[in-house]
Amino acid sequence: MYICFGIWLFLLVLHTLAPAVVAWKERRNVLFIMADDLRTSLGCYGDAVAQTPNIDQLASRSQVFLNAYAQQAVCAPSRTSMLTSRRPDTTRLYDFNSYWRSHSGNYTTLPQYFKSKGYHTMSVGKVFHPGIASNHSDDYPYSWSTPAYHPASFRYEKEKVCKGEDGKLHANLLCAVSVAEQPGGTLPDMESTDEAVRLLESRADDDVPFFLAVGFHKPHIPFRIPQEYLSLYPIGEMTLAPDTDVPTLLPPVAYNPWTDVRLRDDVQKRNISFPYGPIPKDFQLRIRQHYYAAVSYVDAQVGRLLDALDRLRLADSTVVVFCSDHGWSLGEHGEWAKYSNFDVSTRVPLIFYVPWVTTKNNWLENSTFPFIDVVTQLERRAKISPPDVNVIRKVVELVSVFPTLCYLAGLKAPKPCPDISFQEELCTEGENMAYTFQHQEQRQSEEAVAFSQYPRPSDTPQVNSDLPDLKDIKIMGYSLRSWDYRYTLWLGFNPETFQVNVSDVHAGELYMLADDPGQDKNIYSDSDHRVMMGKMASLPWTASVQMRMRMQLPYLSAGRKTRSGKV
Repeated sequence: MYICFGIWLFLLVLHTLAPAVVAWKERRNVLFIMADDLRTSLGCYGDAVAQTPNIDQLASRSQVFLNAYAQQAVCAPSRTSMLTSRRPDTTRLYDFNSYWRSHSGNYTTLPQYFKSKGYHTMSVGKVFHPGIASNHSDDYPYSWSTPAYHPASFRYEKEKVCKGEDGKLHANLLCAVSVAEQPGGTLPDMESTDEAVRLLESRADDDVPFFLAVGFHKPHIPFRIPQEYLSLYPIGEMTLAPDTDVPTLLPPVAYNPWTDVRLRDDVQKRNISFPYGPIPKDFQLRIRQHYYAAVSYVDAQVGRLLDALDRLRLADSTVVVFCSDHGWSLGEHGEWAKYSNFDVSTRVPLIFYVPWVTTKNNWLENSTFPFIDVVTQLERRAKISPPDVNVIRKVVELVSVFPTLCYLAGLKAPKPCPDISFQEELCTEGENMAYTFQHQEQRQSEEAVAFSQYPRPSDTPQVNSDLPDLKDIKIMGYSLRSWDYRYTLWLGFNPETFQVNVSDVHAGELYMLADDPGQDKNIYSDSDHRVMMGKMASLPWTASVQMRMRMQLPYLSAGRKTRSGKV
């Protein structure tokens, strides 16, 4: 009897572990989920305000990158950069007005690569930025097996569909609505979820692996969301950002005057002075309330999608990626929206669920991703923190998503790009982070850095500072984020040649994060830059801005100590 039991136990263990070994070599399906303008305001990222039980549940079964950064904090450049694994200086897309294939190079995209390997690729909602930036086709037929789906109700996003305090309809920033009263009786992200679930159902029994990308429009403005989500965030419990004032030593070129927010009817009504005039505090609280409510609304759509993956028995054969294109300021530094190089604008959630790798076989569980209705299931709102073993604290970049996802899905990752790669159709300017799934992180990586950048038309804020057209860009702000510092240089830029003048320094920023995590105390001017600039003068002209900034940071940080005494 004991021998039989031992054989049964051995076979059971073998059955449980075998897929973990084999799965690395098998092709997995991919569910790629992207939110719009979502900062790390999630329970699994330690935000005590956020009610995001479905994303937290995903995180508890995934590997969570705590310090992931976008390469430019605006939609089209960031999405194009991530989906081609090329930095904005390679895609040459800094605005919304060009298509990389004709403007810079015929670069292979993430879904295109999967399609070339036999995957059926599908797009729902906002994945590529629509319009010129994706050739008015979401890059079909290059990237997708079928034309991309866009929810019909999105056409009303900028219309006057928000009921104001006067009972009339307005194009407001704050737009919590009764869904039944909206055109079509629905909202874009609800439609996208419905379509994504339908597509999952259509592929459930197909032998051809799929790559399904689902792009949610929220929490992008306007905050047109179901009104019931506001109940999760009573206005009396909301607080202001900890640093609502514009930092004294912030260079004017670095400031984002949040022009798109100002254009909404309910903001215009408040007659706020340009560019620095603060939003009244009571309205700041309401913006923060609506943003968090929009995040919970997105969480519900993610929960519906994952529940369908589970119901269709696809959770054990599908890699799930959850991310955002960039963050969003909620009053920090006196700023709103994205359009800057600060952490609140560039830091994003990045979560990878890999069956048999980030989680064990769930044969004893009924479900991997049961849907949690955050509005009604009060007892299930408790935040789920991912175990430390599945948390990566090192600084990483969105350009690394492409090679990492390829490897985790069972495909060969693209090779690293050469220094100049405009003629290379397939390569990566990121890092294959798959090794982080095989070894527990032992310590912080002080060498790892992330680069972001943002263009400006002038040294001082003006109406087009947030989103200048290429022809108007005069200055490029390059920003290096390490474990200890954020270092930013604002350099002269020629939009006709795409050349940056490294000797034309308009301004600089340096923040010591241990003592100044909010990045409010710019200490760049505390240093004598003459020795550093002398060293830089000896570098060849071909040396990249990123290489130069890496070399400059030790000079700028030499001898500095935090309150803890660490140099």
